[in-house]
Amino acid sequence: MTYLLEDDPKRIAWRYTTSWFVLDLASTIPTEFARKILPQNLRSYGFFNMLRLWRLRRVSSLFARLEKDRHFNYFWVRCAKLICVTLFAVHCSACFYYLLADRYPDPSDTWIGNSMPDFHQRSLWIRYVTSMYWSITTLTTVGYGDLHAENTREMIFNIFYMLFNLGLTAYLIGNMTNLVVHGTSRTRKYRDTIQAATSFALRNQLPPRLQDQMISHLSLKFRTDSEGLQQQETLDALPKAIRSSISQYLFFNLVQKVYLFEGVSNDLIFQLVSEMKAEYFPPREDVILQNEAPTDFYILVSGSAELIESQNGAEQVAGVAKSGDVVGEIGLLCYRPQLFTVRTKSLCQLLRMNRTAFLSIVQSNVGDGTVIMNNLIQLLKQQKDSSVMVGVLKEIENMLARGHLDLPITLCFAVTREDDLLLHQLLKRGLDPNESDNNGLTALHIAASKGNEQCVRLLLDYGADPNARDYEGKVPLWEALCEKHDAVVELLVESGADLASGDTALYACVAVEDNNTELLKDIIRYGGDINRSTRDGTTPLHRAVCDGNVQMVELLLEHGADIDKQDNNGWSPRDLAEQQGHDDIQVLFKSKSRVAPSRRVSNSRVAPMLIGRFNSEPSILNMDHENGEVRRKVVPQKLLRKRVSFQNSLFGVISSSHAHQDTGRLLSRDLAATGSPSSCRHESLIRVTISCPEKGNTAGKLVLLPRSMKELLELGAKKFGFMPSKVLTIEGAEIDEVELIRDGDHIVLVSDDWVPNVAQIRPDKK
Repeated sequence: MTYLLEDDPKRIAWRYTTSWFVLDLASTIPTEFARKILPQNLRSYGFFNMLRLWRLRRVSSLFARLEKDRHFNYFWVRCAKLICVTLFAVHCSACFYYLLADRYPDPSDTWIGNSMPDFHQRSLWIRYVTSMYWSITTLTTVGYGDLHAENTREMIFNIFYMLFNLGLTAYLIGNMTNLVVHGTSRTRKYRDTIQAATSFALRNQLPPRLQDQMISHLSLKFRTDSEGLQQQETLDALPKAIRSSISQYLFFNLVQKVYLFEGVSNDLIFQLVSEMKAEYFPPREDVILQNEAPTDFYILVSGSAELIESQNGAEQVAGVAKSGDVVGEIGLLCYRPQLFTVRTKSLCQLLRMNRTAFLSIVQSNVGDGTVIMNNLIQLLKQQKDSSVMVGVLKEIENMLARGHLDLPITLCFAVTREDDLLLHQLLKRGLDPNESDNNGLTALHIAASKGNEQCVRLLLDYGADPNARDYEGKVPLWEALCEKHDAVVELLVESGADLASGDTALYACVAVEDNNTELLKDIIRYGGDINRSTRDGTTPLHRAVCDGNVQMVELLLEHGADIDKQDNNGWSPRDLAEQQGHDDIQVLFKSKSRVAPSRRVSNSRVAPMLIGRFNSEPSILNMDHENGEVRRKVVPQKLLRKRVSFQNSLFGVISSSHAHQDTGRLLSRDLAATGSPSSCRHESLIRVTISCPEKGNTAGKLVLLPRSMKELLELGAKKFGFMPSKVLTIEGAEIDEVELIRDGDHIVLVSDDWVPNVAQIRPDKK
């Protein structure tokens, strides 16, 4: 026998066939058939029926199952089994003893024939009762002497029967004793334990308070054992998976609401709850002692406890912890002696978490460790009235700066606290500057949002990605633009940040919904494409039309928004304006539709006539927005310069009006609708030379003319390193509007305090 679990059906069947199969088969044969196959002299006794007693083996299995069944009381099932065993033994012995007398040759020389000579003529009931009477008196060793053995056969049977009775009696008495003693063993054990604890306290002269705590704890343990409240003992006896599932059901919601774990992942809470131990504490018992080593922290499930501070031997209540509060966490997280003594006020159930297990779990969840430490710091900052908490906060700040905390600290945590020293130290340790939290936010996202220029510089110097996206498609540049941190924006742009790396459609839609024109202009300035659509196909122009925001629609149209781009449902901005009855927006769309063909006609007519003359000139790309797409046209630079200069002159305007009257009428209607000629004028590229005599730059730099004076001044600030406030001509005249600047002009950028000097502006006039 190998004592191994066998699951092969063939091997199981073979083993059963070679063991109990024969007896099981014989016990199922019908009695009538057995009588026919037996000899004539044996038919009346039914010896073959005795094989059916083999079925009693199943009765034993039945009682074994009932003893383990929680629906039946163990005491009464056990008593019923003992009674059945006794009755069966008495019945069998009575039947065999009567059989000896019935088959004996001389009926008068038998135990029953001696007292009842005509027992064969007596009824079956009288003979059965007489046999049972003899069997029971023999079993109980009473032996009245009225029925006794008369021949050798009966004497031999009595000998073996009395020997059997010795074992049966011992079995019955032993089981009954166990059943009776089992109910009182717990009480006896409790009394012995209390007596031992009392003797220990007296022998060591413990103070009365400690004696009371000892007795209360032992009494509570006896009470929980007797009432079936052995919660932790029950959980420890189960497999880890079942134990974890039960703990989640009982305590997950409670632990999730503890302030220390607000904002952490569910995975961390699941792991923590699986490692927590549930314990009961009676009233007035110390759970944590002040100044003891921080080995555990506790979460109150039920009851309440006092936080007691001892000063100069006097105890003072510093606070009260209730259900859902955590105690001992400050000492554990900072690895310093416990601040308070925690003493229960009533019967309490607490969850105990070991420090080693806690730190091991948090080490594998770095982002959650940062959240836990931040929650602790926020709690300490709220308790400014307590000098103890203020001191602990300063100590934690110093430990963070030195990096001596056992909890894993992330870059996001350092940036959230705007602690550039801690951030620098973490970066020098080799932490990944692009690490992200549970939402995909990197440290650079947080630093840009807070406008911390020093943290942004540190992260960029250590290789942080300026175009990193979080789970919502946001990039650091977008965070800085939303909070209007201009210095951070410039830093990011210089490091290669580009809004196009993020979800520019989302950015533009947010700006439109907030009616923030400045933000929308910034989005366009830093690489945002206003014709990109969101997941449902909606563009910023769709949003502006739905809101009826004429100003936003006009701004989007000025920057090339496509009025015919459809969303996922087939709706274009033009269709939405018509369907919702926005007349002003429809007028803008019609003006846009008229201007677009006029520009195409003008370009197609002018360009071919002059290409042959200037085919040796280098070429640049001309960007023309049409139908929401960017078309690239290769146009010679001299062609652009001469054409624009001619159109800007008075003669060019008059000639153009006579040569292309249809185009002029369309253009005039467009100007009337938009109120500004800039939307048409800036379709062509205008090159100007800018210089800054205040910075010693008189030669100038050739640049493309921006669309507004503000953008021109910002361009000058980027080129010359200071923020100008005025734009002058080369002769010193101040320019108020960008439309007055022509292609090829030389303009000067100066501040308000600068005094014009022709010699400084034009070196040739010295």
